[in-house]
Amino acid sequence: ARECDCSLGRVNQTIQGLKEKGYLNNKMLLSMKAKRFLAENKPCNAIILAAGAGMRMVPIHQEISKGLLEVHGETLIERLIHQLHEVGVKDIYVVTGFMKEQYEYLIDEYGVNLLVNQDYASSNNILSLFKAKEFLGNSYIIPCDIWCRKNPFSTHEGYSWYLLKKCTNAGHQISLSRNQEIRFIAGKEKLFRMVGIAYFNLQNSARLVENIEVLLQNEQNKGKFWESALFGETQIALYGKVWEEEDAIEIDTYEQLRELDEYSNHLRNDAIDVIEQALDIPRKDIREISILKKGMTNRSFLFACREKRYIMRIPGEGSEKLVDRKGEAVVYQTLEGKEICDPVIYINAENGYKITHYYEKARTCNPLNRQEVAACLRRLKQMHRQKLQVDREFCLFEQIEKYEALWDDIPSIFRDYRQTKEKVFSLRSYIEEHIGQKVLCHIDSVPDNFLFVENEQGEEEIRLIDWEYAGMQDPHVDIAMFCIYAMYDREWIDFAIKEYLQEEYKEELRIKIYAYIAVCGLLWSNWCEYKRSLGVEFGEYSLKQYRYAKEYYHLVMEEREKNEQ
Repeated sequence: ARECDCSLGRVNQTIQGLKEKGYLNNKMLLSMKAKRFLAENKPCNAIILAAGAGMRMVPIHQEISKGLLEVHGETLIERLIHQLHEVGVKDIYVVTGFMKEQYEYLIDEYGVNLLVNQDYASSNNILSLFKAKEFLGNSYIIPCDIWCRKNPFSTHEGYSWYLLKKCTNAGHQISLSRNQEIRFIAGKEKLFRMVGIAYFNLQNSARLVENIEVLLQNEQNKGKFWESALFGETQIALYGKVWEEEDAIEIDTYEQLRELDEYSNHLRNDAIDVIEQALDIPRKDIREISILKKGMTNRSFLFACREKRYIMRIPGEGSEKLVDRKGEAVVYQTLEGKEICDPVIYINAENGYKITHYYEKARTCNPLNRQEVAACLRRLKQMHRQKLQVDREFCLFEQIEKYEALWDDIPSIFRDYRQTKEKVFSLRSYIEEHIGQKVLCHIDSVPDNFLFVENEQGEEEIRLIDWEYAGMQDPHVDIAMFCIYAMYDREWIDFAIKEYLQEEYKEELRIKIYAYIAVCGLLWSNWCEYKRSLGVEFGEYSLKQYRYAKEYYHLVMEEREKNEQ
C-alpha cells in the first residue's frame, strides 16, 4: 500500500483482480501469462534529450551543455546512464544540438548513440524526440537536466507512465483519475508537477509518433515541448508515477544547481567572480539570476543582491575584434555624473565585463510611437549640444574596411558587394563638404538603447545606454543610426530628421543624412557578415542594412541632381 500510494483495500482488490485475470496463481507467484506480458513490455532502450542551449542557466550557459553539469562529483547525463545500466538498459540514444561535441566522449565511455537536432536553436524538444522516432519502441524518454535521488527506471515495466511530483503549487493543470491515469483538469483536484521522464511501450510509442507528426505539420509547433503530443488526436493511456518533490530535481538555473550542490565545479564562473569582488558580497547572496534579451553585440543577465537589481554585461562572440573596450571605459568616465547614461558600477577595460544598476519599470523607445521618437531625438540633441570630447573617433569608412577585413578573405554573401561599396564610398566627398563639428556621438543610437525611466522625484526622463561604439563624429550620424535600426521607410526617416533638426532644417542636411544612411547601412551589413561567420544570424536586419546602402546611395544622387537643376 505504501509503495503504490493506495489504500489497503485497493491493494487487496487489485490482487484479487490479477488472480481472476490469470496473472497471479494461488501461491501469489507470477503466471506464464504475466511473464509473457512483462516480456512484451520490457524496456529496450532510452532516448535522452540533450539538444537545448539551456539559456536559463545564465551565466554558465555558454560554457557547458546542461546535461554535463556536475552534481556531487557526477555529471547529470552520466548519472542517468548509470541508472539505466543498473536495470539492464544499454541501448541509449542521446539527441544533441547545442555544444554537441561535448557529448562525443559518451560514445567510447558508455557505447551510446548520438543523434543531432540541427534546428535546436529554433525549436524545442518535440523536434528532438521526432529525430529519434525510428528508435521509439519500449522506450524511456528522458530530459538530460534531471537529477534523480533514486533510480526511476526498472528491469520490468507493465504500462506506459510519466513521472510526476507531488507539490502544493504545481504550475501544471495535471491530475490523476482514480485508476492513476494522467489527465488535464480545470477543477480543484490534487495537482502534480510534470518532471519530464516517461516510459512508453511499443503500442503507445507509435501513437506518440503519430501525434507528433500531426503537430509538426504546423511550423509553429516546433517550439513546443514533446509533452504537447500526449493528448493529441490519438489517445494514449498514460499513467502517473508519483514521486516526492525532493526525489527528482530539474536543474534549469544557476541557482538551482547551487541549491542542489553548492560545491559543484560548474559554479565557478568569471562573471560571478566579478560580481563577488565588485559588490563585495558572497556568491550565495547573488540571486534571482535571469537572462535578458540577447543583444546584437553582448550577452547580459539580470541579478539581485542587497534588495537591488543589477545588469551584468558579458561581451558576445567576436566582440573583442569589434569594440575598443579601453575606449569604451574612457567614454563612461566622460559621461559620469552627467545623467545621460545608466549608472555604471563596474567596468573592465580589458575584457568588457560591466555591471550597471537596473532601472525598475523602465521601457525602451517604441520606434512607431511618434511622440516617444520625438522625445528621444530631443534628448539626443541635448546630449550633442554639450559637445563632449573623447580621444577616439569612430570613422565610418575605416570601420567598413575593418569589418570587411574580419571576413578573412571570404567573399561577401552579396554578389554585387564590390560595386555597392564603390558607390557608397563615392559619397565620402559630399559628406566631408557638409560635415558639422564633431562631438561625442553614441553611434549605436538605436531605439532599444533609449530608456524611459523614473527619477527620484517621480518624473520621467530618458537615459541612453550601451556606449561601446561611441566616439567623435558628426551628430547627424546618430540620426541615421536611429533610423536604419528601426528599419524606417522614407516617410519615417524624413519625420525623424525634421524632429531632430527643427529650426536648423536644410535640404542639404537632409541629403547628408541620407548619405549617412547609405554608409551606415553598409557598415552594419559588413558587421553582420562577420557575425555570420561566427554562427550568429540576424535575418531580415542584415538584408535591410544592405538595402539601405544601395537605395539611399541612389536617393542621394537623385536629390543632388534635383538641387543642381
